[in-house]
Amino acid sequence: MQAAELEPLVRTFLWVSFGLGAAFGAIAQRSQFCTMGAIADIVVFGDWARMRMWVLAIGVAVLGFNAMAAAGWVDAADSVYARRELIWLSNLSGGLLFGFGMVLASGCGSKTLVRLGGGNLKSLVVFCVLGLAAYATLRGVIAVWRVNTVDAVWIDLPATQDLPSLLAHASGIARPAAIALAGGAVGIALVGWALARPEGRSPGTLLGGVGIGALVAAAWWASGRLGFVAEHPDTLERAFLATNTRSMESFTFVAPIAYTLDWLIRYSDSSLRLSFGVVTVVGVVVGSAAAAIASGSFRWEGFAGTEDTANHVVGGMLMGVGGVTAFGCTVGQGLTGVSTLSLGSFVALAGIVAGALVALRYQAWRMERLG
Repeated sequence: MQAAELEPLVRTFLWVSFGLGAAFGAIAQRSQFCTMGAIADIVVFGDWARMRMWVLAIGVAVLGFNAMAAAGWVDAADSVYARRELIWLSNLSGGLLFGFGMVLASGCGSKTLVRLGGGNLKSLVVFCVLGLAAYATLRGVIAVWRVNTVDAVWIDLPATQDLPSLLAHASGIARPAAIALAGGAVGIALVGWALARPEGRSPGTLLGGVGIGALVAAAWWASGRLGFVAEHPDTLERAFLATNTRSMESFTFVAPIAYTLDWLIRYSDSSLRLSFGVVTVVGVVVGSAAAAIASGSFRWEGFAGTEDTANHVVGGMLMGVGGVTAFGCTVGQGLTGVSTLSLGSFVALAGIVAGALVALRYQAWRMERLG
C-alpha cells in the first residue's frame, strides 16, 4: 500500500466505526439493553427478559465472530483477548470491582453513554470520573500498582487462550474445524436458551439481542478487515489502523472513555489521532440522543441528593479501575471478549456478575437499614 492511500482508508474506517457506534447507541436506547438492569431485574423482580436479551447478544456475537474466524477473515490471536498468558487474577478482581461499581453508578460504561445521550446529567459525572480513573489505571499511579500485583499472577497456556486454539492443541484437529465446532456449539446453545421462552422472542428482546450482537461482529469485521493493512508503508509490517491497542478491536467502553477525555483535553496536540475507541464512544452518545429525541424520551435528569451523588462517583471510580484491570467491561469482556471464546473473558464476566450481585445485596441491606 502507498502512503497516499492510507489516510483515505483510515477516514473510511473511522466513519464506519462511528456509524456502528451510533447504531449501538440507538438500539440500546430503544431496547433498554443493559447488563446491570438484566441482573437487577432477576434479583428484584424475577424477570429474565433482559437477561435473555443479553445472552442472545452474546450468542449472536459468538456465531458472527467465529463464522468469520473459520473463514479466515479474522483471528482471535490478533486481539488483546487471546493471549497465551491467562491473567486470571486481574480478570477476576477487575471484574468484581467493575460489577460492584456499575450497580452503584446505575449502569455499566455503555449504559452510561446511552443515558448521557438521553439527557442524564448523572451519567456525565460518571463518564468523567470513570474516564479519569481508567486513565490512572492505564498509565498513572494505579497502573504501577496493577502491574506489580494482580497482573503479575498468570498462567502460561500451551496455546492462545481462545477455546478453539486450546481444542485444536489438545485434540490435534485443524484449527478452522475447531473454530467452527466450538463457536457453533457455544453460539447455538446461547441463542437457543435465549429464544426458548416467549419473553426471549419479543420484538424488544430481538432488537436488542440480535442488533447488539450483530454490531459487535460487524465491528470486528471493520477493524479486522477494513482497517487492516498487510504492509504498512512506514513499517512494512502488518497493521491494524486507528486502534489504541494496535490490534484488532471491537466495542468496549472503559479505556476508550479515558482516551476520549484525553482527546478532548489535548485536542490541539497535533500528535493525537482519532481512534476506533474514541469515535465509537462519541457514536454511542449521538445515536442514543437521536433515538431519545425521535421517541420523545429525552429528559434532563440530575442527582436526587448527596448519597446518590456519592454512589455514582464511587461507582464510576470502581468501573474505571476495574474495567482496565479486567481488560474490559460488560461489553468489552462480556460481549466482545466472549465472542472470541477466550478464557480470560469468561473469568472477567463471572467476576462482573458476582460483583453486581454483591452490590445489589448491599443496596437491599442499606435500604432495610434506613427503613
